[in-house]
Amino acid sequence: MDNLIQNLISQKYFLVPSILIISFIIFLIMRYIVLKVIFHFFQKTSNKYDDILIEKGLFNRLSYLPSILLMYNSFNYFFENHILINRFILSLLVIVIVSCINALLSILNDFYNTSKFYKQINLKSYIQIFKLIINLLSIVIVFAVLSGQSPFYLLSGIGALTAVLMLVFKDTILSLVSSIQINSNDLFKVGDWVEAPQFGADGDVIDIALHTIKIQNWDKTISVVPTNKLVESSFKNWRGMSESGGRRIKRSILIDMNSIKFCDERLLDKFRGISLIENYIQEKLADIDKFNASKKSGSVIDKRALTNIGTYREYIKSYLKNNQNIHKNMTFLVRQLAPTDSGLPIEVYVFSSNTNWIDYEGIQSDIFDHLIAATHYFDLKIFQKPSGNDLLKSDLLK
Repeated sequence: MDNLIQNLISQKYFLVPSILIISFIIFLIMRYIVLKVIFHFFQKTSNKYDDILIEKGLFNRLSYLPSILLMYNSFNYFFENHILINRFILSLLVIVIVSCINALLSILNDFYNTSKFYKQINLKSYIQIFKLIINLLSIVIVFAVLSGQSPFYLLSGIGALTAVLMLVFKDTILSLVSSIQINSNDLFKVGDWVEAPQFGADGDVIDIALHTIKIQNWDKTISVVPTNKLVESSFKNWRGMSESGGRRIKRSILIDMNSIKFCDERLLDKFRGISLIENYIQEKLADIDKFNASKKSGSVIDKRALTNIGTYREYIKSYLKNNQNIHKNMTFLVRQLAPTDSGLPIEVYVFSSNTNWIDYEGIQSDIFDHLIAATHYFDLKIFQKPSGNDLLKSDLLK
């Protein structure tokens, strides 16, 4: 048996090609027969996890292992004196194993992204830094294998290069610290609406990586912001609005102050016919009549009286309270602001019960369509700067 092995070793020119050919045949079998059977089986299942295994190429990378192991063991057995060849094959084995670990980490990240915890804690940045550490260590191991030195010997020399490494990986270190801050302080998560005007970003966070944050803006463009830059600067997270169940409506109607007046009997009769303020009119008039009965003067100024602007504010309150799209358990305010040269602002400060952007805009528009149109019913006028038609009418009156 020993003589047979010695004869085989002496036939180097025959043995080396044979090992290489057999290794290549094993690779072809693994790649084009075994893997096809596995992929065919996975495609017939409804499980989405096996699709991720195929997509990340783990099995494609594993298919190199049998051939490399065969070459390494064969050359190490038959040509143990050829150290350089064995070191080279061993370094290939290390590279393949590390690439398999990288693929496995990517698979774990995708598995986590499909879980219910995906939007609570983002693991992508941590997995990326873990990949970086593994790849750096693999480079050290490959050099150690090729040089025949201990990996610890090479790692000891890295200490002298600490300053250089800190400079080279400065952005990576800052991004890692920022990622820890994002997760520990729950600054934002995938799916949050984030507004960062200094970066031109206003939209949903779609990806949180180690070095970059991807924000899909409302015009469907994507802003890529460095992780550490976003954390260092100011930004607005609208998650609180979404989780509260209400979205603020804050808008004013500018009333022409020349149209504000006391209500006469004609207006009061008109207001009595509005069901939303019918009870208010009755109670308010009864209270006013009781107060005015004690006054001897007949002047309107000396007595209490309803105004069309005050009645209009009460109508807005009743209208909004009866609107099913307004959140009743959040701030509800209809107020008169300080007069300006653009009129008297009547501000509506309420919250819609629907936080969806499109629905919210429709609710807000419907409310103010109605309120603006209703001003005419209260003998009020909306203030607006003179337009072309206004100037034309003025010229015709002359």
